[in-house]
Amino acid sequence: MKKLNFNISALIIFMMIAVSCQEDILDKKAVDTFNEQLAFSDINVVNAYLGKCYDRMGGNTDDGILGAREDLLDSGTDLLLCIHRPANYVMLKGTMSPDQLGFFTDDGKGGYLRWNNLYRNIQDINRILANVDAVPTTSSPQDDLKKQIIGEAYFIRAYEYGTLLMVYGGAVLKDEPYKLEDDFTSAKRSSLKETLDFILKDIQSAIDILPASMEQGRANRAAAAALKSRVLLFCASKLTNGGWTEQASNALISFPAGSQQALLQQARDAAKDVMDGKYGTFSLVGTVNDPPAVLTEADVKNYSDTYFSIFNQKAGWNSETIWGIQFPLSGGNVNNANIWYGPNGYHNWGNNNPTEPAVRRFEMADGSKFQWDKYKPGDMDLRTATATEMASDPLRNPYNGREPRFYACVLYDGAPWQQRPSDAAGLEPDNKIQTGYYFKNVGDETPYKSGIDTRQGLIEAWNGTKNGYYIKKLLDPTSAGQYFRNTNTWVEFRYAEILMNYAEACIELGGSDLQKGIDAMNMVRNRAGLPDRVTADQAVAREYVRHERNIEFFGEGHRFYDIRRWMIAEQVIENVYGMRIEHYDNGYTIWKHNKTDKADDRSFSDKKFYWVPLSRDEMNKAPQLQQNPGY
Repeated sequence: MKKLNFNISALIIFMMIAVSCQEDILDKKAVDTFNEQLAFSDINVVNAYLGKCYDRMGGNTDDGILGAREDLLDSGTDLLLCIHRPANYVMLKGTMSPDQLGFFTDDGKGGYLRWNNLYRNIQDINRILANVDAVPTTSSPQDDLKKQIIGEAYFIRAYEYGTLLMVYGGAVLKDEPYKLEDDFTSAKRSSLKETLDFILKDIQSAIDILPASMEQGRANRAAAAALKSRVLLFCASKLTNGGWTEQASNALISFPAGSQQALLQQARDAAKDVMDGKYGTFSLVGTVNDPPAVLTEADVKNYSDTYFSIFNQKAGWNSETIWGIQFPLSGGNVNNANIWYGPNGYHNWGNNNPTEPAVRRFEMADGSKFQWDKYKPGDMDLRTATATEMASDPLRNPYNGREPRFYACVLYDGAPWQQRPSDAAGLEPDNKIQTGYYFKNVGDETPYKSGIDTRQGLIEAWNGTKNGYYIKKLLDPTSAGQYFRNTNTWVEFRYAEILMNYAEACIELGGSDLQKGIDAMNMVRNRAGLPDRVTADQAVAREYVRHERNIEFFGEGHRFYDIRRWMIAEQVIENVYGMRIEHYDNGYTIWKHNKTDKADDRSFSDKKFYWVPLSRDEMNKAPQLQQNPGY
């Protein structure tokens, strides 16, 4: 008989956290006689236990919390390139298998979404829910805390099962803790529909129990409602509703035929409940009024700074944040975004670089489409400009005149950034990103200087970008990553997602809902300083809302789910090439998408990669678990 092991060592750690404030509890018994009875003898110890469950949300280990990771989830899409471990994104390499899970394994550096870790946390949450009712309390505040813990536990379990559903499909459903004597060979994966029903039940329990207002960082009812909106939109997608026609009847990855319309309606209504203030009052940061017809440089900066501020908040959360993860300067959760992602010329590690196609998708400041070949139609690789041409038309520089979110998301050659460290001070241009190369004369083959943020720069060249850009969006411009950790919040749920979820569900439903969806999308665009989209064509509106999600949620991890649920990965995943920029002393500049400089070899070659398989080890332990199709 095969047995399921559970993580009792984690519980010991949780107990140790509470030692300083619970010495009277631990004095009753020696530490070596630790048991569950002791763990659930005091509500404050249970509260500490729950805190560690928060830390492990998303299937991570101990090297990051949710999306604040060294290797970002969006590097597993067409948006970013992880320069240090690109081979770990096995779904982009055609190598993902039960024996090769890369990013999704316990030893996948920087990864999360791990099956085993998700279930470890579910086991701990089930243990809390099974025991917390019997924990003694001595005051009304303790009674309230107990009730709150129960609501939060339902939220965390729903989040973990939601992650399992969106990554692996149908899950092994369990609402009570496994025991040492349990036979794991009886465990079965449930259908996608059964998994969703389980998640929705937990979410409703969380909503019914949790208050509208909680201590910042703890889930309130709005966080549960936002999770409901996210999971339902995924479930209403092409991927889970017959898009993989050969597997349309596979209940592990597909809903029963005819389910999509009802799921879209549920997704629409879940988002609308949040918009209507049913769970609290939220709004976009900034104005949603129509932007000026022509944006000045000051306008662009203002809109850009407003958008950037959402991800740089450190203390009290703004009106857009529904729920996120806080990072104190010392102790507690750790976020090292500046050193993880910052340019190497600041002694940072330069990871997760925006790709050239992703950079080109940002619009112009007037809302028109950026056109790389504007000055030389048909040439999608090369741009040039003399000093005279640049003076008369600054838009010849592809980084000029772009929409405000571009300047909040991307560090490009010439972008203003922090003061340089002392060993880089005076290397012109001061305090601007240098990913280009400098030549005396046109025709010279060898530059006399390489930009300090290149892989030929003078500081930590090995950490330089491989494709010409760095991500800005998640960094803190006031902190030196070389010395200090980040304290800016990771925003897991924000109001813009609710609006975009509502917009997409309405557009997919069509009919009278179409314009409602466009109106919600336009609120997000207007906040970003962009004009309204106008169309009565559903197919056009669909492309609009997909484009808007791509830009609005850049780097936040949504793209990993979006390109899978829309089943467009084969269309958008392509090799990553470097952007080479050459500056000449006479003012001549070349921007070249260099197809001879392949930064990453990529191919999304099989539909099976839309779902992550269960590991070989997991299947060996429990062969009765049905594997995902194609593996």
